[in-house]
Amino acid sequence: MGPTVHRIVFLGPPGVGKGTQAAILAKELGIPHLSTGDLLRAAVATRTPLGLEAKGHMDAGRLVPDDLVLRILRERLAAPDAQAGFLLDGYPRNLAQARQLEAIAPVETVLAFELPARRLIERLSGRRVCPTCQSVYNVASRPPKVPGRCDRDGTELVQRPDDRPEAISTRLSVYAEQTAPLLDHYRRAGRLQPVDATGSPDEVAARVRAAVR
Repeated sequence: MGPTVHRIVFLGPPGVGKGTQAAILAKELGIPHLSTGDLLRAAVATRTPLGLEAKGHMDAGRLVPDDLVLRILRERLAAPDAQAGFLLDGYPRNLAQARQLEAIAPVETVLAFELPARRLIERLSGRRVCPTCQSVYNVASRPPKVPGRCDRDGTELVQRPDDRPEAISTRLSVYAEQTAPLLDHYRRAGRLQPVDATGSPDEVAARVRAAVR
Protein backbone atom coordinates (compact mmCIF):
# COMPACT_ATOMS: atom_id res chain seq x y z
CA MET A 1 0.00 0.00 0.00
CA GLY A 2 1.13 3.50 -0.80
CA PRO A 3 1.10 6.47 1.59
CA THR A 4 -2.27 7.74 2.84
CA VAL A 5 -3.61 10.67 0.83
CA HIS A 6 -5.83 13.16 2.64
CA ARG A 7 -7.99 15.49 0.54
CA ILE A 8 -9.98 17.56 3.00
CA VAL A 9 -12.22 20.62 2.76
CA PHE A 10 -13.15 22.83 5.72
CA LEU A 11 -16.45 24.70 5.44
CA GLY A 12 -18.01 27.05 7.95
CA PRO A 13 -19.24 30.61 8.42
CA PRO A 14 -16.93 33.57 9.17
CA GLY A 15 -15.61 33.46 12.74
CA VAL A 16 -16.15 29.75 13.31
CA GLY A 17 -12.42 29.02 13.71
CA LYS A 18 -11.64 27.19 10.44
CA GLY A 19 -8.25 28.81 10.02
CA THR A 20 -7.03 27.85 13.49
CA GLN A 21 -8.17 24.24 13.11
CA ALA A 22 -6.86 23.96 9.54
CA ALA A 23 -3.37 25.01 10.64
CA ILE A 24 -3.39 22.41 13.45
CA LEU A 25 -4.65 19.51 11.32
CA ALA A 26 -2.49 20.27 8.27
CA LYS A 27 0.63 20.25 10.44
CA GLU A 28 -0.36 16.95 12.07
CA LEU A 29 -1.06 15.28 8.70
CA GLY A 30 1.93 16.83 6.92
CA ILE A 31 -0.18 18.35 4.13
CA PRO A 32 -0.43 21.96 2.93
CA HIS A 33 -3.15 24.22 4.34
CA LEU A 34 -4.52 26.16 1.38
CA SER A 35 -6.94 29.06 1.20
CA THR A 36 -7.74 30.68 -2.12
CA GLY A 37 -7.08 34.14 -0.67
CA ASP A 38 -3.53 33.14 0.29
CA LEU A 39 -3.02 31.42 -3.08
CA LEU A 40 -4.10 34.54 -4.97
CA ARG A 41 -1.87 36.81 -2.89
CA ALA A 42 1.11 34.47 -3.37
CA ALA A 43 0.55 34.26 -7.13
CA VAL A 44 0.35 38.06 -7.35
CA ALA A 45 3.42 38.56 -5.13
CA THR A 46 5.56 36.14 -7.17
CA ARG A 47 4.26 37.62 -10.43
CA THR A 48 3.42 34.31 -12.06
CA PRO A 49 1.49 34.59 -15.35
CA LEU A 50 -1.71 33.55 -13.55
CA GLY A 51 -0.90 35.93 -10.71
CA LEU A 52 -0.55 38.85 -13.10
CA GLU A 53 -3.89 37.92 -14.66
CA ALA A 54 -5.49 37.85 -11.20
CA LYS A 55 -3.86 41.18 -10.28
CA GLY A 56 -5.57 42.83 -13.23
CA HIS A 57 -8.97 41.85 -11.85
CA MET A 58 -8.07 42.77 -8.26
CA ASP A 59 -6.64 46.17 -9.21
CA ALA A 60 -9.86 46.94 -11.08
CA GLY A 61 -11.91 46.01 -8.00
CA ARG A 62 -13.41 42.94 -9.65
CA LEU A 63 -13.76 39.47 -8.17
CA VAL A 64 -11.24 37.03 -9.60
CA PRO A 65 -13.23 34.72 -11.92
CA ASP A 66 -13.86 31.15 -10.78
CA ASP A 67 -11.99 29.66 -13.73
CA LEU A 68 -8.85 31.67 -12.92
CA VAL A 69 -9.00 30.71 -9.24
CA LEU A 70 -9.31 27.09 -10.33
CA ARG A 71 -6.27 27.35 -12.62
CA ILE A 72 -4.19 28.84 -9.77
CA LEU A 73 -5.42 26.09 -7.45
CA ARG A 74 -4.65 23.38 -10.02
CA GLU A 75 -1.09 24.72 -10.36
CA ARG A 76 -0.64 24.68 -6.56
CA LEU A 77 -2.00 21.14 -6.22
CA ALA A 78 0.62 19.94 -8.71
CA ALA A 79 3.42 20.95 -6.29
CA PRO A 80 5.36 18.12 -4.61
CA ASP A 81 4.11 18.90 -1.08
CA ALA A 82 0.48 18.43 -2.19
CA GLN A 83 0.96 14.90 -3.52
CA ALA A 84 0.10 13.43 -0.10
CA GLY A 85 -3.05 15.53 -0.04
CA PHE A 86 -4.22 19.00 0.95
CA LEU A 87 -6.54 20.85 3.26
CA LEU A 88 -8.68 23.49 1.56
CA ASP A 89 -9.98 26.19 3.89
CA GLY A 90 -13.19 27.90 2.72
CA TYR A 91 -13.15 26.59 -0.83
CA PRO A 92 -15.27 25.61 -2.68
CA ARG A 93 -17.84 28.31 -1.85
CA ASN A 94 -20.62 27.15 -4.14
CA LEU A 95 -21.83 24.13 -6.08
CA ALA A 96 -20.19 25.16 -9.36
CA GLN A 97 -16.77 25.40 -7.66
CA ALA A 98 -17.33 22.03 -5.98
CA ARG A 99 -17.94 20.37 -9.35
CA GLN A 100 -14.86 22.04 -10.84
CA LEU A 101 -12.74 20.87 -7.90
CA GLU A 102 -14.10 17.33 -8.27
CA ALA A 103 -12.78 17.25 -11.84
CA ILE A 104 -9.19 18.00 -10.81
CA ALA A 105 -8.90 16.59 -7.25
CA PRO A 106 -11.80 14.60 -5.77
CA VAL A 107 -12.27 15.42 -2.10
CA GLU A 108 -12.74 12.59 0.41
CA THR A 109 -13.78 14.44 3.58
CA VAL A 110 -15.67 17.70 4.11
CA LEU A 111 -15.84 19.09 7.64
CA ALA A 112 -18.70 21.53 8.25
CA PHE A 113 -18.02 23.65 11.34
CA GLU A 114 -21.16 24.68 13.22
CA LEU A 115 -21.68 27.41 15.80
CA PRO A 116 -24.85 29.34 16.79
CA ALA A 117 -25.19 32.71 15.04
CA ARG A 118 -25.15 34.67 18.30
CA ARG A 119 -21.79 33.10 19.22
CA LEU A 120 -20.36 33.95 15.79
CA ILE A 121 -21.49 37.57 16.16
CA GLU A 122 -19.89 37.73 19.64
CA ARG A 123 -16.60 36.36 18.28
CA LEU A 124 -16.40 38.56 15.21
CA SER A 125 -17.64 41.78 16.79
CA GLY A 126 -14.92 41.41 19.44
CA ARG A 127 -12.14 41.17 16.86
CA ARG A 128 -9.62 44.02 16.67
CA VAL A 129 -6.76 44.37 14.19
CA CYS A 130 -3.47 46.27 14.19
CA PRO A 131 -3.38 48.37 10.99
CA THR A 132 0.44 48.36 11.09
CA CYS A 133 1.41 44.69 11.54
CA GLN A 134 -2.01 43.02 10.97
CA SER A 135 -1.91 41.21 14.37
CA VAL A 136 -5.40 40.07 15.37
CA TYR A 137 -6.87 40.29 18.88
CA ASN A 138 -10.24 39.64 20.48
CA VAL A 139 -11.49 41.78 23.34
CA ALA A 140 -12.99 38.71 25.04
CA SER A 141 -10.79 35.73 24.20
CA ARG A 142 -7.41 37.24 23.23
CA PRO A 143 -7.17 40.82 24.50
CA PRO A 144 -4.01 42.94 24.07
CA LYS A 145 -1.88 43.59 27.17
CA VAL A 146 -2.75 47.30 27.02
CA PRO A 147 -6.43 47.80 26.11
CA GLY A 148 -6.82 49.09 22.55
CA ARG A 149 -3.09 48.90 21.72
CA CYS A 150 -1.07 46.34 19.74
CA ASP A 151 1.36 44.27 21.83
CA ARG A 152 3.99 44.40 19.09
CA ASP A 153 4.15 48.06 18.12
CA GLY A 154 1.69 49.98 20.31
CA THR A 155 -0.48 51.02 17.36
CA GLU A 156 -4.13 51.75 18.17
CA LEU A 157 -6.25 48.74 17.23
CA VAL A 158 -9.20 49.09 14.86
CA GLN A 159 -12.42 47.22 14.19
CA ARG A 160 -12.92 46.29 10.55
CA PRO A 161 -16.19 47.58 9.08
CA ASP A 162 -17.30 44.04 8.24
CA ASP A 163 -16.79 43.00 11.90
CA ARG A 164 -19.59 45.28 13.14
CA PRO A 165 -22.70 43.34 14.28
CA GLU A 166 -24.99 44.56 11.49
CA ALA A 167 -22.42 43.68 8.82
CA ILE A 168 -21.79 40.28 10.43
CA SER A 169 -25.50 39.39 10.29
CA THR A 170 -25.47 40.14 6.55
CA ARG A 171 -22.31 38.08 6.01
CA LEU A 172 -23.81 35.11 7.86
CA SER A 173 -27.04 35.30 5.83
CA VAL A 174 -25.10 35.39 2.55
CA TYR A 175 -22.94 32.46 3.66
CA ALA A 176 -25.96 30.36 4.64
CA GLU A 177 -27.71 31.09 1.34
CA GLN A 178 -24.69 30.31 -0.84
CA THR A 179 -23.46 27.29 1.11
CA ALA A 180 -26.68 25.37 1.83
CA PRO A 181 -26.70 23.68 -1.63
CA LEU A 182 -23.00 22.83 -1.21
CA LEU A 183 -23.60 21.16 2.16
CA ASP A 184 -26.51 19.19 0.67
CA HIS A 185 -24.27 18.10 -2.22
CA TYR A 186 -21.56 16.71 0.07
CA ARG A 187 -24.12 15.22 2.46
CA ARG A 188 -25.73 13.25 -0.37
CA ALA A 189 -22.27 12.06 -1.45
CA GLY A 190 -21.62 10.74 2.06
CA ARG A 191 -18.57 12.96 2.57
CA LEU A 192 -19.93 15.57 5.00
CA GLN A 193 -18.89 15.46 8.66
CA PRO A 194 -20.45 18.12 10.95
CA VAL A 195 -18.12 19.46 13.64
CA ASP A 196 -19.32 21.23 16.79
CA ALA A 197 -17.14 24.37 16.97
CA THR A 198 -18.03 25.31 20.55
CA GLY A 199 -15.41 25.11 23.28
CA SER A 200 -11.65 25.66 23.32
CA PRO A 201 -9.42 25.18 20.26
CA ASP A 202 -8.08 21.95 21.82
CA GLU A 203 -11.60 20.59 22.31
CA VAL A 204 -12.55 21.38 18.72
CA ALA A 205 -9.26 19.91 17.45
CA ALA A 206 -10.11 16.60 19.16
CA ARG A 207 -13.45 16.52 17.32
CA VAL A 208 -11.71 17.33 14.04
CA ARG A 209 -9.24 14.45 14.49
CA ALA A 210 -12.10 12.04 15.22
CA ALA A 211 -13.93 13.19 12.08
CA VAL A 212 -11.02 12.58 9.69
CA ARG A 213 -10.08 9.09 10.94
